[in-house]
Order: sequence, then structure tokens, then C-alpha cells
Amino acid sequence: CESSFQISRHIQDVIYCGSQKVYRSYDKGDTWHKISEDLTRGYKNTGNVPYSSLTTIEESPLKFGIIYTGSDDGMGYLTKDGGNTWTKIIDKPGFWISMVQPSTHKEARVYASMNGYREDHFLPYLMVSEDFGKTWTEFGKDLPNEPINVICEDSQNENLLYVGTDNGLYISFDRGKSFMSSNNQFLPNVAVHDIKIHHRDNELLVGTHGRSIYIANAKMLQNLTQENLQNSL
Repeated sequence: CESSFQISRHIQDVIYCGSQKVYRSYDKGDTWHKISEDLTRGYKNTGNVPYSSLTTIEESPLKFGIIYTGSDDGMGYLTKDGGNTWTKIIDKPGFWISMVQPSTHKEARVYASMNGYREDHFLPYLMVSEDFGKTWTEFGKDLPNEPINVICEDSQNENLLYVGTDNGLYISFDRGKSFMSSNNQFLPNVAVHDIKIHHRDNELLVGTHGRSIYIANAKMLQNLTQENLQNSL
């Protein structure tokens, strides 16, 4: 079981934290206010974790108050008004929603990754929505059968996606139509649990399970656009 935690991109004193519900602080964590009801399936008696919890909270980098959540029991929610009202956008029993990633380039676009290895499902599960989660399209079918822990959209190149699985880092230059492995070139075969683009230094940050943090200059990857690749031929 893990709790989700997110610092606002828009107001530096605002922090979000999740249990079964979402809590928000306006003063760097000194005081907290509940802004949602239970956004999971609730209490369960099976397995070694008796309660469901929110595993991802992400605020839109384009607009304050647009917040997505995902739970370890397959529930995803969205609020567009800072927590006053919430809408269910994902309902996948038996799956762990590992990441809900709002786009840096289009306000209505959002990505989601799930894994089902707790139910012996090892296929890759990635989805994208262009309408705030009303409809979803699956992609990433050429990825190997490894549980997906995180998906990250590049902040400069909307076609550049990074995916972290239990066995490494994968990169797509065509917004998920195809992926290539960066293992043995960038990092070893290790579980990748978090990926961020540092907005000031434009660096790719990859957090692994037990093998430290890897940092790379993202500029070279960002420049590998279809136009640049065609011009180089």
C-alpha cells in the first residue's frame, strides 16, 4: 500500500495527499482540508491490504483545479473545479492504476497506466483520452509483457513518451504507436517506478526500485522529431 502525494505546479504552497480521499493543504502541509469523499471501492476483506487507497494524484500543468486520481483497486476520478465535484472516469476492477498523467500540451488530454500483476495479469496496459477521460484508447501493444508502473509525457515534445515497467525504461517518439527499450544504454534492467522531466534544467529523471536515480539530458531525445529525422535522411 502506498499514499499519493503531489505538489501543485501553479501555487507552490499547495500540496495534495491521498488516502481513500484527497486532502489539500494551502500552507505547505501545516493544515489540511478534505476535498473529496472516498474515491476507491472502499473496504475489502481479501488480500493482505484490507483497505483501498489512492495511488496517484496529478494536477493538470495547464490549469489549476483540474485534478486526477487513481486507486489501487481500479478507480479513476477527475475534478475540474478544485474538488467541489468529482466524476468517475476509470472503472477497472482487479487493476492497480499506477499513474494518471495529464498532458502538458493539451488540456483535455490525459494518459493512464495500469498493472494487474496482483491478479496474475502481466500484459502492458496503457490508455489515452483526448476528452478528459470520457473515452479512452488503448495503446502500447508492442511493449513486452511487463507490469507498467508509470507513464510520462515529455514537456517539450508531445510525441515523446516515457514508460517505466518492472524491467526498465521504454521510449516512444510517435506518441505511443511504437516503443523502444533504453535498457543497457541508459540504465540496467531494473524496475522503474517514477519518471519526471525537470522543467528548469530540462533533464529526464528516472527513479528505480533499489538502483538509485538516473539523470539524462532530455534535449537530444526531444529533438528527435519526425521532421528532424526526415531532414537527416
